[in-house]
Amino acid sequence: MSSRKKPVLGRNLSSMLSQATLKHAVESAAAEPAAGSPRSLPLDRIEPGPYQPRSRFDSDGLAELAESIRAQGVIQPIVVRPAGEGYQIIAGERRWRAAQQAGIEEIPVIVREVSDEVAVALALIENIQRENLNPLEEATALKRLVEDFQLTHQQAAAAVGRSRSTVTNLLRLLDLAREVRELLGDRHLEMGHARALLSLPAAQQAAAAREVVRRQLSVRETERLVRRLLNPPKKRMRSVDPDILRLQEQLSARLGATVRIQHGPRGKGKLIIAYHSADELEGIIGHLQDD
Repeated sequence: MSSRKKPVLGRNLSSMLSQATLKHAVESAAAEPAAGSPRSLPLDRIEPGPYQPRSRFDSDGLAELAESIRAQGVIQPIVVRPAGEGYQIIAGERRWRAAQQAGIEEIPVIVREVSDEVAVALALIENIQRENLNPLEEATALKRLVEDFQLTHQQAAAAVGRSRSTVTNLLRLLDLAREVRELLGDRHLEMGHARALLSLPAAQQAAAAREVVRRQLSVRETERLVRRLLNPPKKRMRSVDPDILRLQEQLSARLGATVRIQHGPRGKGKLIIAYHSADELEGIIGHLQDD
């Protein structure tokens, strides 16, 4: 009887299904709206979806968007899917919230008939591509896309229309110290600042980030700060006058003790005679008296 084990297909099959789901989501995101779309729906028939990668909604930004909506309406439709007797937001929750603040009753929507799995991928893709996320929110969304759908960075980049290096750099932001991530999430730091700070050990990142914010450093200035922290200047050892060294040796020999002369640039200084016992001190005093 053969002892060869059957190949384990579960993980590979899961990966294939995830890739197929993602492919469907990418095609849905790129698809042109059907005839008659977008269409308008009452705001109260729409609810937020569970796949929102944005961690916070800035109140000032929402107020500005609401003012714009009062003046011009919602220019870019939000993306929704049917859910029960209403609709669930896939992408565009910020516009929906601002429309509520603006006091309008309806909002233009594009309706996508998609499964839960495709909705997750589509929400991540739509939000990364169109919703002006801060770098940390985008990194978090990309991490979920990579992990949930078992993607390489190259595959994730293709799905969201980014370069592979951009995806890799964004994902590295999640390795920042917590305080630095908060400053980045609040937009006190930019992506370039964060990338520079990543070169520092985690224990140094928060203090350096606070310095960047306090001094309002540019990205280039931040890079220079990081280089200085990684390569602190070595203290220059002042060269000792050979005549002073010779005098130290002569005094040490005469007194039978260690003698150090600290000679300043203006002629002032100190003469230090070291001793380790009362007897040794008496011997030094005796030598001085004899002289």
